[in-house]
Amino acid sequence: MAAPVLRVRMRRLFDTPLLLGPLLRPYGTSQTFDEVLRLPKRQLTKLVYPLQELEQYLLPESRPDLQARLFDPSLEEIAKAESFFAASGKNRIEYLSSAVRLDHAPDLPRPEVCFIGRSNVGKSSLIKALFSLAPEVEVRVSKKPGHTKKMNFFKVGKYFILVDMPGYGYRAPEDFVDMVEAYLKERRNLKRTFLLVDSVVGITEKDQIAVDMCEEFAIPYVMVLTKIDKSSKGHLLKQVLKIQKFVNTQTQGCFPQLFPVSAVTYSGIHLLKCLIANVTGNLK
Repeated sequence: MAAPVLRVRMRRLFDTPLLLGPLLRPYGTSQTFDEVLRLPKRQLTKLVYPLQELEQYLLPESRPDLQARLFDPSLEEIAKAESFFAASGKNRIEYLSSAVRLDHAPDLPRPEVCFIGRSNVGKSSLIKALFSLAPEVEVRVSKKPGHTKKMNFFKVGKYFILVDMPGYGYRAPEDFVDMVEAYLKERRNLKRTFLLVDSVVGITEKDQIAVDMCEEFAIPYVMVLTKIDKSSKGHLLKQVLKIQKFVNTQTQGCFPQLFPVSAVTYSGIHLLKCLIANVTGNLK
């Protein structure tokens, strides 16, 4: 079990009501990667490699701090990863089941990734964007935060399982701590945890607790910055640099590169798909 102090702090993840910001704009339309490849180079970079697009606005001496190219796949590798997320007769992508306890979770011999973040961070919208090429997969996106109450398991062909974890913070389930702690500590086929942070507000106190949990359990994780379409370029760059400094100086288990995404414009979605395919061993 986690140390008592950490467990007390984890309980605070869902104690405080969340003030709602403006609602998301209407959900965007995904482009196939073949369509993306036909875009002008500048538009392609902005859509596929948003962190590299931001990098150009930094002074040369500041660019190494951004860690923008640690994971730098080719367009061919991204196209291959895209195929894993495209539903077909031979590649079934489907909702499997939900669970509130680890012993109720599906037991399949496939690598697994999970997505976790505070309520209203845009987790369900992001997962829906990841599954945009599998329209029959239902990912419910609610206007009210705290909609996800269970661990939801999705099978992506023969390749991996994606797990949508309950949000922490406002309206989190009462057994959130026990549910998430058991999963993160004991799920043997878990390959990477994706910790979502709202790029508009940055790392909150509750995000810090989630980071501490990942560090305490020595879980490899990746920080994904959501809602990058909601900020001006200047504000986004300021937040990215601030979060990058946090990752560089205050974490050990977090992958150094940040992954900014938008579920509205699909910026960063293709690269994130490729990272998922890579950490689950499917790009070999």
